[in-house]
Amino acid sequence: MTLPNFEKSLQKYAILIVETGINVTKGDTVVLQIAVDQADLARKITAAAYDLGAAEVQVDWQDDTVQRAFITHAADQRLIAEPQWQKERIEAWIAHKAKRISVMSSDPNALAGVPHDRVNSYQRAMGQIRQHLREVTQNNDVSWTVVAAASPKWAQLVFPDKTPEAATDALWEQIFKTTRVNQADPVAAWQAHDAKLHEKSAWLNQQQFDALHYQAPGTDLTIGLPANHQWEAASSENAQGETFMANMPTEEVFTAPDYRRIDGYIAATKPLSYAGTTLTDMHFTFKGGQVVAAGAATGQAILDHLLATDDGAKSLGEVALVPDPSPISQSGLIFYNTLFDENASNHLALGAAYPFSIAGGTKMNALELQKAGLNHSLVHVDFMVGSNEMNIDGLTKTGEVVPIFRNGDWA
Repeated sequence: MTLPNFEKSLQKYAILIVETGINVTKGDTVVLQIAVDQADLARKITAAAYDLGAAEVQVDWQDDTVQRAFITHAADQRLIAEPQWQKERIEAWIAHKAKRISVMSSDPNALAGVPHDRVNSYQRAMGQIRQHLREVTQNNDVSWTVVAAASPKWAQLVFPDKTPEAATDALWEQIFKTTRVNQADPVAAWQAHDAKLHEKSAWLNQQQFDALHYQAPGTDLTIGLPANHQWEAASSENAQGETFMANMPTEEVFTAPDYRRIDGYIAATKPLSYAGTTLTDMHFTFKGGQVVAAGAATGQAILDHLLATDDGAKSLGEVALVPDPSPISQSGLIFYNTLFDENASNHLALGAAYPFSIAGGTKMNALELQKAGLNHSLVHVDFMVGSNEMNIDGLTKTGEVVPIFRNGDWA
């Protein structure tokens, strides 16, 4: 790295991740999922977690090349198997209420060219293995955070005109900027940012709109909202009453739609990196809460497989509001990484809803959540729909129309 004070910034980042991201306290189990080429950051996170009193830090190493080789060449039966040891490991994490850190650094096109049916089979098998983990995560039973680390292949996609080294430096610079690591006190900066986002969610919760109406070029979509829905922002609280920051960076406030009341059409405004492939120019038509038509300029087969995962994959589990003037949007960059691109843009998610998105939802079973209007699926895939041309209105049950967004910003 040629960035000035890179090691110092990386150390501050590691401390921010364990302190603000998952809020490590004495006796915690920490699970760190990270790529093998991010060993330096992994060591710093591990040390920082132990400094805060963690009882154990488990590192779950990831490798794009190994994963691609497995999906390409593994015997069919092994590709779709659900190994017992993986299930037992996940159940052990859950039993210990492990606080989980996911560090994203993969090449967005790591699986490009791999047969779509094999990618889909692998994704489905992993979805089954991780279903219980996904449920406790989406229920906020445990603390979790998703952060990023710069890798050369990802960086080269974001900064194609730079050398690999310069591109990686530039991507690290963006990560440090958007996570507030470049500020004198990143933890204090996050506390202030959290408070501002919670002001927006509090206003929306007070309104209790019956539906949202989205209008923009290529978009005219009405999304119903369930009764007693709850808008969330930035920090969350786990079942033990501990706060954590699920995403860093984050610029959104979000809730769940009523998956039965979605009608109209909408166009994605940014590419989506999913299943190791980049999907571009996506568009969807909804009727009665279900996708009835969907297309993409590139990645159509992957999109079709995604929508075929289960019935819930054809509806929405999240609506999120992000102002276009947000720092990530104003950078003018496409990151080809959902963690960043979703925080540059209003976005929606195909698939599962978070139970905490309605009052009392974390105490409801799956059937009760569905009756309340929350979608259920093995997947949860965000796609970006916002721009400086988008207007969003809140619709009340009495027919009042309340402006929420005008020209991509809070009205």
